[in-house]
Amino acid sequence: MNEQILAGMREAMSLLQQDGAVAATGKIQQTLWDLMAAGTWAGAPAARGVGTAPLDSTANPVGTVGRFVPDLLARLGVATPPAGAVNEVPLSAPGGAPVAGQFLAGSFTNHDGTRAYKLYVPTTYRGQALPLVVMLHGCGQDPDDFAAGTRLNLMAEQEPCLVLYPAANGSGCWNWFNAGDQQRDQGEPAIIAGMTREIMATYQVDPTRVYCAGMSAGGAMAAIMGATYSDLYAAIGVHSGVPYAAATDMLSGMAVMRGGGTAPANADLQGVPIIVFHGDRDDTVHPRNSDQLMTQSIAAQASAKVNRGQAGTGHAYTQTVHEGPDGTPVAEQWLVHGAGHAWSGGSRRGRFTDGRGPDASREMMRFFAAQSRPAAQ
Repeated sequence: MNEQILAGMREAMSLLQQDGAVAATGKIQQTLWDLMAAGTWAGAPAARGVGTAPLDSTANPVGTVGRFVPDLLARLGVATPPAGAVNEVPLSAPGGAPVAGQFLAGSFTNHDGTRAYKLYVPTTYRGQALPLVVMLHGCGQDPDDFAAGTRLNLMAEQEPCLVLYPAANGSGCWNWFNAGDQQRDQGEPAIIAGMTREIMATYQVDPTRVYCAGMSAGGAMAAIMGATYSDLYAAIGVHSGVPYAAATDMLSGMAVMRGGGTAPANADLQGVPIIVFHGDRDDTVHPRNSDQLMTQSIAAQASAKVNRGQAGTGHAYTQTVHEGPDGTPVAEQWLVHGAGHAWSGGSRRGRFTDGRGPDASREMMRFFAAQSRPAAQ
């Protein structure tokens, strides 16, 4: 890890104990903005992916050290991007027309807390049962930004589905590294599952076709949702995330991001199909985490088909497909060569995307379309 970051964090922790949160906040922000001063925000046209995204690059610069430590940031506050750094352009179809469905704001509350959300309802919805895709943004993003970058709302018009975007906690991140937020029926998993069920009760949703995907911290939380609620989600997608339960606190979470963690032997994701994307030049979340996710997700002796290709004039990739006994893909791993910590094939209208592809959104939706849970008896 960058020595300047470590030195700044050590000083910030000392200031927190001696002078309080305000002084510590100032030190963290100053350290991270100093590191960013010579760069460009990953949401700007000049910095699309390839390792240029700042630290935990779904986000503002608190990144590897701070954005994945919400317990600390809850006391210190959160730095925000410079005004005007991101071009907030409404999501539109290829011809430039705005996507015409409803993008509704709401909130959900249960015994574990309250979270806001946005819900996209496509123009074709007339009360028929549709699939539901739950999209978990990364640190420093929000539902609007994640929708713009992934273009899921546009895809929901093409292949009708509802798209739910839960908003993370007050620090702008998900507590994926906390042991208490890795269990069923408690913490953030209980909130996300409860929100999912509320949407299913409010709208006509096909209960056999509910999916969950996320980026970075959101990807890590999607893995948690797959492991803890395989009876709710028919498949999950993880982009630039980490294995389930590979960390239990702040320090182990940082180690996992650097590639030093290992997936616990008793933690597996074999109960739910999974598609994983990762850039092999990701210097925020080490690509080794992608391999460990697959280790959790497939049987040790499972056969695999390896496909290599290139996304037009964009990135080359290696796609490894694991199939079940009936030939249905149960796990896919996409390693995008030359890509950094950014949503592959995403739109420049959102932060932290790499438009050179392959298109992670389209591939995830294709994978989801082939997956469904058995209907309740």
